[in-house]
Amino acid sequence: MQVTLRAAQVRHLSAARGAAPTLASLTLALAPGEQVAVIGPSGAGKTTLLHAMACALRPSAGRVELDGQDPWSLGAAALRRLRGRLFLAPQVPPLPPRQRVVTAVLAGRLPHTGLLASLRSLVYPVGIAQAQAALARFDLADKLFERVDRLSGGERQRVGLARALVAEAGLLLVDEPLSALDPARAGLALQSLSQAARDRNATLVCTMHDVPMALRHFPRVLALRDGALCFDLPAAAVTPERLMALYDQHLDELKGPVPEPGMLPAPPRTAPYCR
Repeated sequence: MQVTLRAAQVRHLSAARGAAPTLASLTLALAPGEQVAVIGPSGAGKTTLLHAMACALRPSAGRVELDGQDPWSLGAAALRRLRGRLFLAPQVPPLPPRQRVVTAVLAGRLPHTGLLASLRSLVYPVGIAQAQAALARFDLADKLFERVDRLSGGERQRVGLARALVAEAGLLLVDEPLSALDPARAGLALQSLSQAARDRNATLVCTMHDVPMALRHFPRVLALRDGALCFDLPAAAVTPERLMALYDQHLDELKGPVPEPGMLPAPPRTAPYCR
């Protein structure tokens, strides 16, 4: 799915009346099938950006377009169909505690499942093999019929990510997929998401606190600070100097070792630093 922001200003739902936009006149374009990491310090607007792309927050100015359409110009039925082509994975997945894992995973298919089939699936899940295959990609196949409240925090997060693999979505929006995972599980999770996106030519956008993992697994990196686009570069062009400028006064959030100068190629002269 193609994603375009044209001078988009977006306010977070919790923003006070009259507060400055969380995203300020943001302009960028993502081609169908691209895989992009979004980095930046806390409060930069990363989660707000995902919610704007997911048609969950309406711009107060400018436009957000999906496949050339302004979602907010559509009727209710058309907007519902468009949202059915998107998948948003929040950092803390909304999993009912007494629900079985198989049912939680198959919830990713609900936008494309009729009401009666959805209700029937609560009693006897339809698509068990598909759910198990998705869980296997995250090393959770043995948890298929466990209750969600018997899982660890990291396991619950991986169940939330497994939903993305069964969702029939052309745009996968994933908020901090590694927050509860150890390094080995984190690498496996990113590989699984990336492969699933490639298999269906879906666009993948992940917000990331772990900058080294972002640079290792994503070919393109967007950096936000104070709601503005600080840089938009290939991962190989993200230098230590750019990262230090991006996380200035927030260096405690710069997870992982900063690459040593000279380890990465110099960026183009025209690429902007943080302003």
